[in-house]
Amino acid sequence: MKRFSKISLIFITVLTLVLSQLALLPNDAKANTVDLGLKAEAAIILDGKTGRILYEKNADKVLGIASMSKMMTEYIVLESIKNKKITWDQKVNINEYIHKLSRAPGLSNVGLTQGEDYTVKELYEAMAIYSGNAATVALAELISGSEKNFVELMNKRAGELGLKDYKFVNSSGLNNSSLMGNIPAGNENEENVMTARDTATLAYRLITDYPEALEYSKISRLKFRDGREYPNFNWMLPGLIYEYEGVDGLKTGSTDFAGFGHTATAIRDGQRYITVVMKSTSKTERFEDSIKLMNYAFGNFGKEELVPANYQVKGHKTIPVADGKANSVKIESKEAITAVINHANKENYKPELVIDEKKLNKNGKLEAPVKKGDVIGYLTVKSKDGTDYGFIDEAGAKTARVDVVAAETVEKANWFVLSARAVGGFFADIWSSASETVKGWF
Repeated sequence: MKRFSKISLIFITVLTLVLSQLALLPNDAKANTVDLGLKAEAAIILDGKTGRILYEKNADKVLGIASMSKMMTEYIVLESIKNKKITWDQKVNINEYIHKLSRAPGLSNVGLTQGEDYTVKELYEAMAIYSGNAATVALAELISGSEKNFVELMNKRAGELGLKDYKFVNSSGLNNSSLMGNIPAGNENEENVMTARDTATLAYRLITDYPEALEYSKISRLKFRDGREYPNFNWMLPGLIYEYEGVDGLKTGSTDFAGFGHTATAIRDGQRYITVVMKSTSKTERFEDSIKLMNYAFGNFGKEELVPANYQVKGHKTIPVADGKANSVKIESKEAITAVINHANKENYKPELVIDEKKLNKNGKLEAPVKKGDVIGYLTVKSKDGTDYGFIDEAGAKTARVDVVAAETVEKANWFVLSARAVGGFFADIWSSASETVKGWF
């Protein structure tokens, strides 16, 4: 009895230790993301066309974004030009505050002369290429009348673009203490904050909605009207220190609070990726982190066909049809499903059929007639082990779906056939009822 008790005690102790260790394991394989040796506190990689998330590290941690904030100002400027609220050649007269801010020591700026006119295009270039802070504030004042009003617009637009965790307190990304007492929002030492996921979402929406932004972000050196040449802070551009093949954007940022951040985008052979690193520990390290992300993306990911066109899901090759010449109709995918994924994980995806319930009657059948090509639902793919990170937004998720259509036509049966079926059904019901009654006698 004592021996049994000792064995039981040992077993219970071992089982408890095993269970406690299992409890510490991540609840899905997604948490076991590959270690890229990043120094950045947070990072993410997107497929630039669909917004599919390929990698993430602390992607939902709210951090300072510094001058990467200017991507939102760029978005609103380009939107305002599209909506004809402002024009590229519109003149902006420089006031005393903008002039003084452009001369402030320690800030990235091109000098702006008080009382002089600059075009929107000149100010945009100063902002997008050399991260000019005073030029950014000048554009904000032009669009909204004051930077305070513009910051309200930034926060409103962020929500409309699908960002989740963010706060803008100024248009440039500076610490409010650098704004010479002209604080648009927040307290005197506050800065703009966002997550890596939201920063990537903003970058994705910027170059998707306004691809012309890349025409400016890809410029390695700004030649300004003062005769000086200002190098882009994105050192991964052609001719700069960390030149990387295919890079044509997008924005850097750094403050004491935010550390060093970098949103990059590169395209090779038609494939674009967007990467974000936040709170790297040095000016150079942020680019080394970005290069690691880009190398990982270009080296391991690419477009793969996951489901061919005219695919029929096993066990769901047909769907019942009511009142048709045939009792069912064949269904198939209209197109192939392709996606940018890790080449090694191609077999990790399985098709998932979703039938449009609105197309079915109360008995779960299609109503005849059904025409060849009629959309019945859609086909998508899911990872078998839950390691797929999904998409940055719903619009991107829809790119992983293809229509499921009727593969043939099923005409509506004529009245004679329908009547015969009704009569047959009536007598079948009687026979079934009688059979059950007879069975009950024995």
